[in-house]
Amino acid sequence: MARRLLAVSVGLALFACGPAEAKPPYWIVRDADSEMLIFGSVHVLKPGLDWRPPELDAALVKADDLWFELPIDAAAEARTAQLAAIRGLLPEGKTLSSLLPPDGAKRLAKASETLGVSLAVMDRFEPWFAEVLLAGAQFRKAGADIGAGVEKVLSAQAPATAQRRAFETPDEQIAIFDSAPLEDQLASLQRSLVELQTDPDAYDALIADWMVGDLAAIDEQALGPLRDVAPGLYARMVTERNTRWIATLRTRLAGKGRTVVVVGVGHLVGDDGLPARLRALGYSVEGP
Repeated sequence: MARRLLAVSVGLALFACGPAEAKPPYWIVRDADSEMLIFGSVHVLKPGLDWRPPELDAALVKADDLWFELPIDAAAEARTAQLAAIRGLLPEGKTLSSLLPPDGAKRLAKASETLGVSLAVMDRFEPWFAEVLLAGAQFRKAGADIGAGVEKVLSAQAPATAQRRAFETPDEQIAIFDSAPLEDQLASLQRSLVELQTDPDAYDALIADWMVGDLAAIDEQALGPLRDVAPGLYARMVTERNTRWIATLRTRLAGKGRTVVVVGVGHLVGDDGLPARLRALGYSVEGP
């Protein structure tokens, strides 16, 4: 759960790294009159982690625009929270526990107790939002903070001359989760509940893989489980969003100038990732 949300969704979102020179992955895309650095982010991090490649900082200084999944500002955060709290509610008379099989309901109760989240509160929410809440509790327990995450840090520290842009609005991102079929939501939640019991150190493992740019491990650990248990939800969260974002990136590359793009690292791995798609379209793409 933690790995999936960290890798693919900024809105609803360690130090065991490799050699000192290793850094998270980035790619440089070029055409005749444009240069674009794409950085694979993790949205929630422990404070003090040294994750910034010098190439990213150099690109930010020269950037005309800086793209995130969502706007990184107080208004977008408030809108996301408002929508999630409203659209994440189950209809009156239904509980999350009753939608789960008996073993799933027991795992939900155990996870709520372990992470300090009220089961009575969890029972009021749809599976997708319950999964977000559990992931948030897991991040807090690990000592991580969205304020130390990639997007928050870069948006605050990048030059004011870099225009902030976003691929999605809060309404669009919440709709991706909320309109997913209930069976897909339940399958993802149940897989996450199992992972909470069997792999409590999943967050630290993801950060270790990210810090050394191990894209195969990120794909296997963060995206593979979702592809296996809920391929429809994977398509909504990753494949279909990448398709929309590629259209936006192509429009930007049709112009000229320097751009930095910061999205969850899960959107950048494998043949379906943004770098591979841009390479297939004929752009010069340097990176892992």
